[in-house]
Amino acid sequence: MPASPSTARAINDRLALRLMQDQGPLTAGQLKQLTGLSRPTVADLVERLAAAGLIEVVGEAGEQRRGPNARLYGIVTGRAHLAALDVRTEGVAVLVSDLVGRVLAEASVPIGGDIGTGPAVEQAVTVVERALKESGADRLHTVGIGAPGLIDPASGELRDSSGLPAWHRRLVAALQERLPEARVTVENETNLAALAEQREGAASDRDTFVLLWLGHGTGAAVVLDGALRRGASGGTGEIGFLPVPGTTGLPSATDCEGGFHSLAGSAAVVALAREHGIGPAREPVPGEPEAAALVRAAVAQSPDAADGAADSTPGSGLDTASCGRFLDALADRLAIGAASVVAVLDPGCVVLGGEVGQAGGEALATRVADRLRRMAPLPTQVRPSLLGGAAVLRGALLTARESAQEELFGGQ
Repeated sequence: MPASPSTARAINDRLALRLMQDQGPLTAGQLKQLTGLSRPTVADLVERLAAAGLIEVVGEAGEQRRGPNARLYGIVTGRAHLAALDVRTEGVAVLVSDLVGRVLAEASVPIGGDIGTGPAVEQAVTVVERALKESGADRLHTVGIGAPGLIDPASGELRDSSGLPAWHRRLVAALQERLPEARVTVENETNLAALAEQREGAASDRDTFVLLWLGHGTGAAVVLDGALRRGASGGTGEIGFLPVPGTTGLPSATDCEGGFHSLAGSAAVVALAREHGIGPAREPVPGEPEAAALVRAAVAQSPDAADGAADSTPGSGLDTASCGRFLDALADRLAIGAASVVAVLDPGCVVLGGEVGQAGGEALATRVADRLRRMAPLPTQVRPSLLGGAAVLRGALLTARESAQEELFGGQ
């Protein structure tokens, strides 16, 4: 049955808005060419969207730059403002953007483990309010939060997970209380990182892949046929609990010590580096986790490094052979977890995510891929993260933007 006139208008309007979101401001002629709609239909939808306050004239295009045909129409970016939060065990990072994702302000605050839940929540909420003030916006439409731990698929709330600070679970309610007009959503950090890598990073050409998160802890995000898979209880990808050889024991239901986390978590990576004589980077990147800094230094001094690169890198002075052996040993460990994922899911692609995955680059990814070819019968590409730890914030911003646009554009 053909669509009704109102349904057809809504479809056309949303198509035009999506094109402006993806490509930036467009003229009516460009909209006609990209949508295949007639000139009168495009003229009607432009008038309709402008009257609704969703688009506006933002400039002119063409050599003459005058007349109605030269007008560039763009989304009214100030119609709504968004915030994205990356909540870690040791602090919070936040950014505020306009409706099309242009970042207006950024801020972060460390939160020590020795302060109480109330003060920790207050510090986290205050840094969000500070970023909002610096952005020049008066209120937030949507807040997207990336946090470690399990997200209940039914309620969308952060579940009570062992090992996480109590202030994590209080933060959502506190933000909702202080920002009553905002819609606040929370998602697992690894899932958000995978969404960001799929949209803007290492998996941009894949609709099926697994992201192996390598940061303070370990995790995995599973994307199959373009859809993020969360599981019955929201626990898909809790690979830190995976029993693996090479540890001193077995994990329990409340503690991942003895699981894959014991081989690939940041503390394990640092200890492995020390065993191979890899010391602290001479010129650490501000804010970079120690594990990532050590991996980056080893890559710079490994046999994979270009001639002369070591002279100007943070790891200068390290023994080349030791760096190579360290990366080999780390790849051995990562391949154990990756092989289990590949055998069960056959994703075709594994992205080494987080700060450690990004720091390891192609040198580490190539080593893991070589081991997977020997361990798993299924062909699998291994790629380093292009976004690293920043993927969580990018993923939170992408989901906040889509949520806000769905509400604002949904009736068009």
